Amino acid sequence: MKNVFFTFLLSAALLGGTAFTASAQQGITMPAASPASTVTQKVGLGEISVNYSRPSMKGRSIYGGDVVPYGKLWRTGANASTKITFSDDVTIKGNKIPAGEYALYTIPNQNEWTIIIHKNTKHWGDGGTEYKQEEDLARFTVKPQTNPRTVETFTINFTNVKPASTDLEILWDKTIVSFTVEAEVDSKVMAQIQEKVVNGKDVQPGLYAAAASYYLDNNKDMKQALDWMKKANANNPRFWNLHTQAKIQAKLKDYKGAIKTAEQSMELAKKENNADYVRMNEKAIAEWKKQK
Repeated sequence: MKNVFFTFLLSAALLGGTAFTASAQQGITMPAASPASTVTQKVGLGEISVNYSRPSMKGRSIYGGDVVPYGKLWRTGANASTKITFSDDVTIKGNKIPAGEYALYTIPNQNEWTIIIHKNTKHWGDGGTEYKQEEDLARFTVKPQTNPRTVETFTINFTNVKPASTDLEILWDKTIVSFTVEAEVDSKVMAQIQEKVVNGKDVQPGLYAAAASYYLDNNKDMKQALDWMKKANANNPRFWNLHTQAKIQAKLKDYKGAIKTAEQSMELAKKENNADYVRMNEKAIAEWKKQK
């Protein structure tokens, strides 16, 4: 009886083929061929997030071959189209991109790539016949660069992160493609300073310090910055705020005052065992003494 049952199973396997194999594999968990990944970066006052799948080379020739043919629309990854989400409005290559979720498509070529921000996020893969160019929000071109090292697994990341911008970088094989995403920061911060510091009531030291630091970092009105930082340090001076005040004074070429404030900052930093600020103040004082 057992032999008859075994013969039946074997015949079913030979006849059923794929169906039998699929059934036998039910319940087996295996690594994904192109695992999903999400990369997120704070930029300006908002956030950029990219959700994509990551295929690997596996000995294949990537660009200009069967994997990613030149001149054809590509999902910029594997599986579903790559999604890019902006929590705030941004600008890319002169294109205004409202906050929201978009599909990130590309058209790779040997000497130039077309980058596409597409409004329809429902397409699977490259979209096929359902993809409509009129649903593109923006198209722009970038020049690919040669990577000195081979990247086995398709990668999207963020580099050159600055207060109001970052570069989105696409890497695979020996190719790098990148473009800059810019966020509007200054007008939003200045509006907050106007509301909470200039027009604010019972302004706390932390707000004065934040406004003064922003003015210093962005080379705005140094006299106003100094006034705010002195108010921040009036009743409970902290070594980091005194260090900032010293830098503002130096910007105003009051090197004598800057040195005196930096010495105060250094003494407080020593009491609180903060070696970093002791070192920064020592270096600043040495530089400012040369300017006297």
